Amino acid sequence: ASQRRWGRISEQRAGQLQRQVQAKEERIVELETENAVLHLRLAQYRGTSGKGAGAATQLCSQCPEREPPRRSAALAAPQLWRRVQALKQDTEALRASSLEVFRACREHLQDGLSEVVAAVQRAPLCHEALLAWQSKAGRLERSLQEVSARYELERQKRKVLHNRLVELKGNVRVHCRIRPPLPSDEEFDGQASQDSSAPAGVVHAVDDETVLVRWDRPAHRSIHKTYSFERVYGPAESQQVVFADVCPLLTSLLDGYNVCILAYGQTGCGKSYTMLGPLSKDERGDLGIVPRAAGELFRLISENPSRSLKVDVSIVEVYNDDILDLLANERRPAVSGPPWEAPMTKATKREMSPPTRAPVRSAEDFIALAAGSLRFQARRATRVHARSSRSHLIITATVTAAPAGGSPEKQGTCCEGHASQSAKTGLAPRAACGTRRARAPGASPGPPGAQRVGEQVHAKLQLVDLAGSECAGVSAVTGAALRETSFINRSLAALADVLGALAEHRDHIPYRNSQLTRVLQDVLGNGGDAKLLVILCVSPCRKHVAETLRVLGFGAQARHVQRGPA
Repeated sequence: ASQRRWGRISEQRAGQLQRQVQAKEERIVELETENAVLHLRLAQYRGTSGKGAGAATQLCSQCPEREPPRRSAALAAPQLWRRVQALKQDTEALRASSLEVFRACREHLQDGLSEVVAAVQRAPLCHEALLAWQSKAGRLERSLQEVSARYELERQKRKVLHNRLVELKGNVRVHCRIRPPLPSDEEFDGQASQDSSAPAGVVHAVDDETVLVRWDRPAHRSIHKTYSFERVYGPAESQQVVFADVCPLLTSLLDGYNVCILAYGQTGCGKSYTMLGPLSKDERGDLGIVPRAAGELFRLISENPSRSLKVDVSIVEVYNDDILDLLANERRPAVSGPPWEAPMTKATKREMSPPTRAPVRSAEDFIALAAGSLRFQARRATRVHARSSRSHLIITATVTAAPAGGSPEKQGTCCEGHASQSAKTGLAPRAACGTRRARAPGASPGPPGAQRVGEQVHAKLQLVDLAGSECAGVSAVTGAALRETSFINRSLAALADVLGALAEHRDHIPYRNSQLTRVLQDVLGNGGDAKLLVILCVSPCRKHVAETLRVLGFGAQARHVQRGPA
């Protein structure tokens, strides 16, 4: 079939070439005809010229007074003759060029015809080779698809088994996010290193579960360490990608589990950006976890309107180891103005009262409430960050459901009673069987503080933006800012001590060493009724490598905490 196709192509090509030759021959005939016409005209001109000369001579002999016109005609005759000769030469040149063009076209067509014949002869061999390569490429492509499908299947199985193992062990889930380089990083790196040709980044995402810290330092010991986490985000990954891994926890929230999402890392590494989003109102597409979680929470609630769930929000900050209620405006409104000295002595410290809980009916209310409270959070400019958080921000959303009737004390004392009550109120079975009384953040276990009369606590969502750990020498803080740095580092060290004690299964867990660990005791402690996600935020720069290693070590330690199935 291919040979017949190539034969038809060759016949068509030969026909085209023959038609071109015929057209050239017709053109030559036209040129020869035109040449004959020109010769005829030349003869006519000659006859006319002879007749004119005779008539002129006769007229001159008859009329001596017409001698001047005769002379002018005699002078014009040679000019006409020369013009006729020039036209004749042009005609000959045109004929010669036409013949040359004809010969060139004929040679070109003959060469083309030879190439077509050769191509037709080679076509079967090329076609067979092409079919062989196509067959081989198809086999390789099918093999690649099969291998890719098997790899993806095994990867999903491994991920499912790993998540199931994490569920059974109750380990803290740890994610890591690498901040992209900033213009200020290049400036500090240039001052910190004489080798400007070396790459600025020393922290790399090997894959979606592995972080590599690599720095080959001249005249110093090289750093080459890897850390494994449940998820690793590279510098190019967006806020949407980060929230996609957080979103399933919100489903667990409505299933009756307490959920805590905690951002941990050095100052200036993107914790507030990850949790809250950018400070600029123009960057709406980069919303953080808090506004996205608010939207997802109310979306899930709206999908099942039969469950009469309510959402209350409380917002507190831990500033200099003192818990302040931002909804109650327990702070001067100055955000970045002159430093404000919080009371630090035991005599001035007071017991933490239940925080203000504001009801919200939509994601917009939630976001507006959080944005309004953030105006009162302690912030201060340092050399590392222009708006460094000087306190730990804790946003708690409590999901509650009103019982069908009676007080909480009359709802039964056994799981069956709670299960029947949950069917009436729309609560998840776990929430009904595990009715809990909300405790004010920072308060020790004991009498209920935040429990409202006639309401049953379903679950709590805690969104924590920790203040960044920092080195006083790097941030160049003094005075009140230095005191804030000291309290921040001490509270973070207390958090690390608690996780270390939990990982080592010690009998005593030092929750009371810091107000921060007291607030987070419900999600850190044993019991297995809370899901904790720690998002590590690290810088890729060389000058932050010491803090980066400490943060990654904190995350590795947190992964070993076992709190029972969650």
